[in-house]
Amino acid sequence: MTTSTARSAAAVRTGLVAALAAAVAVGSYGYFSVDTPGDNGNGSTVSSVAGPANGENGGNGAAPFTTADVGACLTWDIAEDGTVSNFQQASCDGEHRFEISARENLAAYPSSEFGRNASMPDLTRQAQLREELCQTPTLRYLGGRFDPVGRYSIAPILPPAEAWEAGDRTMLCGIQSTDASGVPMLTTGAAAEQDQAVVAQPGQCVYVDDSRSLRTVDCAENHQLETTAIVDLAPVFPEGTPSVEDQDRHLQDACTQAAIDYLGGEENLYRSTLQPYWGTLGQASWIGGSRSVNCSLFHATPEGGFSNLNGTARDGREGLLIDGQPPAEQPERNPLREQPAP
Repeated sequence: MTTSTARSAAAVRTGLVAALAAAVAVGSYGYFSVDTPGDNGNGSTVSSVAGPANGENGGNGAAPFTTADVGACLTWDIAEDGTVSNFQQASCDGEHRFEISARENLAAYPSSEFGRNASMPDLTRQAQLREELCQTPTLRYLGGRFDPVGRYSIAPILPPAEAWEAGDRTMLCGIQSTDASGVPMLTTGAAAEQDQAVVAQPGQCVYVDDSRSLRTVDCAENHQLETTAIVDLAPVFPEGTPSVEDQDRHLQDACTQAAIDYLGGEENLYRSTLQPYWGTLGQASWIGGSRSVNCSLFHATPEGGFSNLNGTARDGREGLLIDGQPPAEQPERNPLREQPAP
């Protein structure tokens, strides 16, 4: 890629980032749709695990929801039909779906709301309880290290329906990572020790919908970005939060090289007509524990938006469509980099 082309790509990317920034944190790649099952529509994920209760019977004759305490991790199996089973504690070092940050006894609320004959709170009320009872203790549990647009969300878990009916009012607050359908995914390691950035894996394709939400899709489907690399910015900026400008300066070179490596040479990148694209991390994300961003490939429309891509750029002109057409034939030119002597 020539210097002028790189500058042009950076200029187009700047305009596209501005368009996206109004709705999503591009650097953190919000692949999780906000309006999904288990979500109250404003980004507050809520959960209710219909698994077995366990532990000693309480004084009211109800079996406690779980004996797990703050710092413990939980996991469960999810069948294809969404049925939950095998609810159990798990090592936080291994795979788990939920890390407990606080325990709350809803019976301490006015009995008129959560008394013996009260119904389980609906998703709207659960989301309110998340804000009222889970947010502050979870941030304290994480030592303030929480990226609000990162891979983790704060969520409450209520007892199974039969335990609630028996009088158990335990609510567990915790941290989880969900898929695009709002289902808690398996994760490994304590949340406070993880890079909290949401990133796609190299080779994955990303669709930008009308609301500017991003999600991974099969590359045969319409998409706007093809991921070439994950870049860890921690060793590049070891002191303090880097400015977006500093990140851009580093990532322009890093993501251009990632594109060349991904496609097997600078000539292949030239022939693809695609350009390097990258995300940056805002101050809140950096302070919250995110350190990684994606490098990707994209194609800009004449109006400055994203072209629809189908297929993968790795398959060359024969395997890639840009707005329904193969990449435009490019004129012959002198290679950017001298070929090594035989």
